[in-house]
Amino acid sequence: MDPHYGGRMGEAAYIAAAGAGGGVVDVVTREAAAQALGAVLQLHFDKTVEKKRAADAQKQELWRLFLAFFLFLALVLSAVAGSPPARLQCRHLWAPAGLLSLAHLAFYAAVAHHLRCLNGFRYQRRCHKLTLALAADRLRMLKSGADVVPAADVEVPYQEPPESYLAKFKRSWAIHFAFLITTFAFSVAAAVAILCF
Repeated sequence: MDPHYGGRMGEAAYIAAAGAGGGVVDVVTREAAAQALGAVLQLHFDKTVEKKRAADAQKQELWRLFLAFFLFLALVLSAVAGSPPARLQCRHLWAPAGLLSLAHLAFYAAVAHHLRCLNGFRYQRRCHKLTLALAADRLRMLKSGADVVPAADVEVPYQEPPESYLAKFKRSWAIHFAFLITTFAFSVAAAVAILCF
């Protein structure tokens, strides 16, 4: 959780002292509560925008990786196809197959790293959006309430999506892994077809 978030959330509970003491109070004025909720809203809106930008940057990097990978595959397969039959034969299949295997392993590691980052940013963004929605809802209720509100009504706990939301990330992993296996099978099959038939 963001350290600023805890501080701003606590503002609502610690605002203005009652008469004699200066400690925690059970109620806060509507103005103080609106200020605290406004700070929480601003914080989570900023965080949502920040996570969106970070996720977009990861997506662009992922597309660059895909482009570089496909260019490499095209280069290897065109080199295999363009080599004279006397130089590369079926018994030399291990060289392009090994090269393709190494390329796929490196690509898988890079994609796994970027997907982990991308999914992390998406998850955090979802958490901030849920918390933002809750804070906005509390602020709406506050405007139609009394001049003094319970401090508990002002506190906005950090929200997390349900477990079912994580299934979306598992599907994303499965799709990328299946795509990689398919690409690998096609590349090796193409190399075998070019060299052995």
